[in-house]
Parts: sequence; C-alpha cells; structure tokens
Amino acid sequence: MKIIILILFSILVLNANERIISLSPSITEIIFALQKGDKMVATSSYSLYPKEAQKLPIIGGYENPHLEKIIALSPTLVVGQSFNQNTLEKLQKFNIKTLKLNLKTIENIKKSIAQLANKIDSNKDKKLIQNIDSAIKNAPKSEKPHSVMIVYGLREDLRTATYIAGHGIFFEDIIVSCGNKNAYTSTNTNQPVLSYENIIALNPDQIIILHSHATEGGVDVEKALQNWYNLPTNASKNGKISIVDENYLHIPSHRVASTISRLCREMND
Repeated sequence: MKIIILILFSILVLNANERIISLSPSITEIIFALQKGDKMVATSSYSLYPKEAQKLPIIGGYENPHLEKIIALSPTLVVGQSFNQNTLEKLQKFNIKTLKLNLKTIENIKKSIAQLANKIDSNKDKKLIQNIDSAIKNAPKSEKPHSVMIVYGLREDLRTATYIAGHGIFFEDIIVSCGNKNAYTSTNTNQPVLSYENIIALNPDQIIILHSHATEGGVDVEKALQNWYNLPTNASKNGKISIVDENYLHIPSHRVASTISRLCREMND
C-alpha cells in the first residue's frame, strides 16, 4: 500500500512540475484550450490568444527561437511544428523532451490536438475536435460551386508579389468543405506567389482577402479594394471580392472551427 501511495505521489509531483514551452502561436492556443496553460513557462512572439498567453516570457519568433533562453527555462517539454525541426533536434541533444506537430491541413490539426493532449495528459481534445467536425458539417455549402482565391494580406500596390493559399493547406480544405474549388490549380505548393499577370490569368470567380488591421494598419482599405476590382477577373465582374479581418484566420489551431464557419459564410453570401 505504501508503495502505491509513493508512486501516485511521484506522478502528482511530476505533473505539478511540468514546464512546457510552445514555439508557435497555434500551439500556444491549443495548449490553453486543453486547459494546460498553467503549465506553460514561455511561448513565441505573436502568441496573443488567449490573453493569459500574453503574460508569458517570449523565447523569440516562431521561426527563430533563442536556444539559450529555452534551455535556461529548464522545460520538461518543448512543442514545435515542422519548421522547428532544427531547433527541436538541438534541444534533444540537451536531453530536453520535444514534440513536433503538423498543422497544415484540417486533418493534421485534429490529429495534432489529440497527439498533444495525450502528451500533456489532457482529456479535453475530443470536444475541440468535435467542434471542428461540427463546423464542417454545419457550414453553408455553395449552391453554385465556383473557384475561390484566398489572398494573404491587403496591399494597395498589386504589382508586387501576392501570396495566396495553395494546395495541402487548411484554407484549401475549407474552400472544398464549403462546396467550392481552389482557383489555384498549378503545382503542389502551400503558398504560391503570384504576379499581377498571374492573377489575371488565374481568373478566379471569387477573391477573399485576409486582412489584419493589427499588422497592416497603414493600408488604405478602400483604395486597395478598388485596385483589386480594377483587375479584369470574373471576381470583379461578379462583385465577389471581399476583405475579411478576424484575428483567428491565419492560426491553424482548434479555432480553425471559427475560420471554417466565417469563410464558408463569405463564400456563400
């Protein structure tokens, strides 16, 4: 009996001493949603949600975290994404436990939520995954399927490179879930870069621009939108060019459920 009590006590002590570091805003959001935010000791730049995350120490940008800062915090687990591969490998040499997640597609996001929940001993993953599945099931579907181009960021000068949602990424999953098709059909690229001429050649039926007042505050929204309407595309002719500004749109976390609902409404208004 004493041995069992000692084992249980040891487990409780280990759990109490958990020290988790997240290397991206998406992972930070998921950890808090799994109700393990109190175990976090640091996160990356731009981890703004939930508000409690803003109080955590910053270990650098999600693409260039500071190894020394991470090690100094004595983490029991560092969680990153595929682009953190080099950082995670270096930390493993210091006997620091790591976890690498893939958050590119909706299916990846759901699997990663379950994987992370199992790693940090949380039972809150099923509800988060159910919310994503419900968003897909209940999202309005297009009665007239059309081609949709999702653009990252709002700019006034369209002669410079334009980044859009390509293949193998959750935005494409959302376009399809809403009953439409991705206007981009070329090479298997997550984030294609298009020129002014490329956009005209692509000729999408609808263009949705993901804008953030927080990071693009200096943009003249009306002028930028008018410049998009000046392009000879079906989207312009159809009056189907719009700007969406929500703080969760770019984040591949459990909040992709909200992104699904929001963008499906935009495609089917």
